[in-house]
This record gives sequence, structure tokens and C-alpha cells, in this order.
Amino acid sequence: MPRGRPVKSEIRQRVVEIISVMKKGYGYQIFQIYQQIYPRATMRSIYYHLNKGLQTGEFQVEAVQMEKGDYSWGPEAEKIYYMLGSKAEPRGDDRIKRVIDGK
Repeated sequence: MPRGRPVKSEIRQRVVEIISVMKKGYGYQIFQIYQQIYPRATMRSIYYHLNKGLQTGEFQVEAVQMEKGDYSWGPEAEKIYYMLGSKAEPRGDDRIKRVIDGK
């Protein structure tokens, strides 16, 4: 048995499911959908799993955009858009499609 943490994660699998329906999305957008469907998870945890998924090949960066707006930290925000990578294995979850279509 290998040492350390297991590579699989339920939170990361749920993020894979969300991105498989959305096709692409940025961290906060994914977090908002996650909060509506699944048990409580922190935004920091979602960002951790997005970064871990980049390392494991489950996600890849589709684009990095600077978007202008009126944010508390300034006039711009960097949004990293993620899409599924080659190692992602979505299982399918109908709840995600209902939440996204309801918006």
C-alpha cells in the first residue's frame, strides 16, 4: 500500500461533475454551484482541488482573463477558467444540470 494521502477525492470528483456540465468555469462560479447541490465545503477547499486536479490531469486551464469591475480589492480580477482534462472521469449528476438551467 502506498504511503500518503489517496489521490481520489469526493470533492474533486464533484467538481469534475460540475465542469463536465458547464464545459468551462472559473473557481468562484464552480464554488457557487457546488454550494447549492452538495454538503458544505469551503471556497479554499474548492480552489485546492482545482489546483490538485491540474497536477493529476483531471483539469486543465482553458484561459486566464483579467476582468474589470468594482471589486473590494481593486478595479480588476484575474479569472482562471478550467475545463476537463484527459484523466477526468465524469459519472453524471442530473442535479447539476437542473441548477445550471435554473439560473
